[in-house]
Amino acid sequence: MRRRTFLAGLGFAALQLAGCAAKPQTTPDYVLTYADNQPAGYPTTQGAQYFADLVQQQTGGKVVIQVKANGEYGSEQQVWEQLAIGGVDFARVSLSVATDDLPRLNVLLLPYLYRDADHMWRVLDGSIGAEFLQDFTAQGRVGLSWYDAGARSFYARQPVRSLNDLQGKTIRVQNSQIVIDMIRLLGAVPETTAYSDVYSALETGQIDAAENNWPAYYSMEHYKVARYYMADEHSRVPEVQLASGRTWDALPEEYRQILQACARTSAQYERQLWAQEETAARKAALAGGCRELPLPEEEMQNFRQLVQPLYRKHCADYLPLVEEIQAE
Repeated sequence: MRRRTFLAGLGFAALQLAGCAAKPQTTPDYVLTYADNQPAGYPTTQGAQYFADLVQQQTGGKVVIQVKANGEYGSEQQVWEQLAIGGVDFARVSLSVATDDLPRLNVLLLPYLYRDADHMWRVLDGSIGAEFLQDFTAQGRVGLSWYDAGARSFYARQPVRSLNDLQGKTIRVQNSQIVIDMIRLLGAVPETTAYSDVYSALETGQIDAAENNWPAYYSMEHYKVARYYMADEHSRVPEVQLASGRTWDALPEEYRQILQACARTSAQYERQLWAQEETAARKAALAGGCRELPLPEEEMQNFRQLVQPLYRKHCADYLPLVEEIQAE
């Protein structure tokens, strides 16, 4: 965090939000940094900029947040570490970077945890989500809000309508032990092919299937070589907007309250953007020849039942919490 005189010339995004005419700029009390590893047009970075604009508007220009996209501050793991020492003031990160420090977060990485998106947001926007955000405080960060990252489903070169269709298939997954274990429990073979190589691996038959959300499936053109999208939505893992604890402790209470409110508002905005992008990507993929194969509820129950050992292996200490989430 830097508290200093700010140079004239910074655009007043808050005035654009309010639709006001330009006015003489206010010298900020605080100039803060925000890190996101996604490109500028991505929903999370647009949400971050919206957050920054709201804060500047509601503090009368006294708090300026500079959003840096495209991983300018390093990998998400590096950003997570910088937050603890105040090297970065705010960030949006994936939960996977925090699980070593906060193992309880593994609960939110479990497959088939939620029935649908509405179920997830009821949990995260309620008391359970608030408790998870509070957990970050002990690690020198402040949890502000939950961002959407979509739902991951399987897609394959051949039709996949049931558990039987996955048996023995080689499926590209993220290098996550929870996901790798899930694939094995489902009777398939996990393969951690580099993300940039997934298209060619599908095209040549090196792998039979992969899993991701609609925007990634479309933008990487995987729908051209793996036309069958089984919409099982096995994974819904949110992302989190954080503040550095050191930065937070140095801010006046008045500004903290504004920042918290703006973070929650920006999360709603980001979720809307994600929903729009997801809808557009699904529509475009279907128009390009993809076939969506919904999973019947009876078959979905088979998937959920098979991954139960995964819950006990990775979250044995938190099974009551898992049950509370699923009962929400």
